[in-house]
Amino acid sequence: MLSDRDILSVLEMLKNEHLDVRTVTLGVSLLDCASHDLTIVKNRIRKKLTFLAKDLVSVCNRVGEKYGIPVVNKRISISPVAVFCAGLSPSQMVEIAKTLNEIALEVRIDFIGGFSALVEKGMTTGDRALIEAIPRALAETDRVCASVNVATTKAGINMDAVMLMGDTVKKCAELTADRDGIGCAKLCVFANIPQDMPFMAGAYLGVGEADAVINVGVSGPGVVKKAIDRALESDPAMDLGRISEIIKHTAYKVTRVGELIGREVAECLNIRFGVVDLSLAPTPTVGDSVGEIFQSLGLKSIGVPGTTAALAMLNDAVKKGGAFASSNVGGLSGAFIPVCEDLNIAESARLGYLTLEKLEAMTCVCSVGLDMVAIPGDTTADTIAAITADEMAIGVINRKTTATRLIPVPGKKAGDQVYFGGLLGQSTIMPVNNATGDNRFIRLGGLIPAPIQSLTN
Repeated sequence: MLSDRDILSVLEMLKNEHLDVRTVTLGVSLLDCASHDLTIVKNRIRKKLTFLAKDLVSVCNRVGEKYGIPVVNKRISISPVAVFCAGLSPSQMVEIAKTLNEIALEVRIDFIGGFSALVEKGMTTGDRALIEAIPRALAETDRVCASVNVATTKAGINMDAVMLMGDTVKKCAELTADRDGIGCAKLCVFANIPQDMPFMAGAYLGVGEADAVINVGVSGPGVVKKAIDRALESDPAMDLGRISEIIKHTAYKVTRVGELIGREVAECLNIRFGVVDLSLAPTPTVGDSVGEIFQSLGLKSIGVPGTTAALAMLNDAVKKGGAFASSNVGGLSGAFIPVCEDLNIAESARLGYLTLEKLEAMTCVCSVGLDMVAIPGDTTADTIAAITADEMAIGVINRKTTATRLIPVPGKKAGDQVYFGGLLGQSTIMPVNNATGDNRFIRLGGLIPAPIQSLTN
């Protein structure tokens, strides 16, 4: 049970420490919308989504105002388009994306995710059509997000799909070159993608989920930072074990807040409540940065030696606190390290403390992976695929989710600045080793087999 002191600390989080519910995501299964007729599919999608989501934004706002806890983003995730639109051509898939974008505008949500395919073991005709459609779909819409899962610990790594995604990322950048390749900011390549994740760009509703479900994503890097600062101010001799306990307790309180909001929104909409995803997802706002937590822990900057150990402790403490607070924790639940979206991490990249190689090492212990990383525009598809393959291997071997969201910014080189605006933020473009070289290993293709589950050294 929460003590009076705990309640006061939550009020302080709300008032001064940027505590909010980062996102409420309505997951909707569209498997019953399948048809070989494009018009029928579009009509079925529109009818179902507008019916279920018509009150999403107003309910979130009303519940948020009731408790004084803002719900920052309202979103929709849907079944993988490659599954229920398997009979459509790439150009028809683009039409589906445009329909989804129109619906998003109509019901006033921020993003709609699920322009997705799951190809970890092989690709169907529908999967290939969707991947071919991704560049145009993301260039010709504003609110549609795409993801492709190319690897799992059980299946291995589909290297043909990895190579294909290297080409797809390049095409996305080229078609949105006038906006610094922003199409790539809406495309994630995954290993071990969870089915109940509320965060974009990877959100989609897995085939094992309910017909409609409310998932909640709670953030709070500013809250964690302030808790660490207060603790060290009161006791400068505090060791990391006790600091870990403080992070855990903070995560517990934040998770309870998220579940409270999520369950009330779900009840008002008469939709089943799904999970709370407790992730330290930053914003480009000062005081709400994951990178600043590392400085509170005593590091000069995120990226210097000691960063991976600090991130491992932070991630573990957040998961433990969240797991104690709720029986419905899901999604990713840990710490995000998106370069462009975090002011402090972007500054570390600009100053050279954070390199792509160090970022990759950190992804061994964080929630996602190489997230929102701007790279030189002349980086080849081979190199993008190779970076992706490295990241997928980390996820597959360690039985965790990893992803890449790489943005080869057309016409720009390492050291230049890129600005996307809003939550997508800005960053210095990071140098890439062998950016313009070819890579014969990647072009061998095939399937890297699933790893053995014993002999885990």
